[in-house]
Amino acid sequence: MADEKDRKHFIPEETREHLKTARDEMRKSVETLFPPGFLDHRRAARKEVLLAARSLIDHALKKIDEKK
Repeated sequence: MADEKDRKHFIPEETREHLKTARDEMRKSVETLFPPGFLDHRRAARKEVLLAARSLIDHALKKIDEKK
């Protein structure tokens, strides 16, 4: 834990703020490359993939319980 705290202070706070701002601006610039609604559709698709994975896991767990 001490190492983790030391690492946090290794990068000056001002540098952290500049990096955070740069990241936010980079995200905004990338968003302008895609048509309106693209990010919403991508988010919805990602959610559906995760729901499908959950469904597969639930099904596998059900099969395990049935064999008991």
